[in-house]
Amino acid sequence: MEGEIINRVANSALVTFDLEAFYPQGKRISLDISQWLFEGLILKEKDFRAAVKDLEVSQYQDCYVAIYCSSEAIVPAWAYMLVASRLSEVTKKVAVGTLNDLETLLFTEIIQNMDLSHLENKPVIIKGCAHKPIPENAFILLTQKLRKVAKSVMYGEACSAVPLFKNK
Repeated sequence: MEGEIINRVANSALVTFDLEAFYPQGKRISLDISQWLFEGLILKEKDFRAAVKDLEVSQYQDCYVAIYCSSEAIVPAWAYMLVASRLSEVTKKVAVGTLNDLETLLFTEIIQNMDLSHLENKPVIIKGCAHKPIPENAFILLTQKLRKVAKSVMYGEACSAVPLFKNK
């Protein structure tokens, strides 16, 4: 048939990899522990422990929580560990840092556990656009992992992909 439009991308061996498909579902919440410090700066162990014990954890049920301190206080590691221990009763995951740090941790775990053997010797395009917050480190980790198995890796969309590498 003359003039027929052929979708060469759909007919190619090119595999599109969309990190957004692996985005863990669940609410993300930040928890500032400076509220439990004396004048926002000094950690008094007894008071801090009492505040953590009295924390209403039901609001964090099945959520991903990023614990941080907004003040310039020096917070010992055990304080974050105590909060995480209390929250882990009900949350999906707890991390210290920003929400971006939390997303990076989640995607690091996901990518480390991926079996990419089905992509062996195939050209792969990592989809660039996403509606969910995919951390940049996730793209880097995925690229490093794909480098070991894929024939080639590109970034973007099939119509305007940026080549990253090609195995020989």
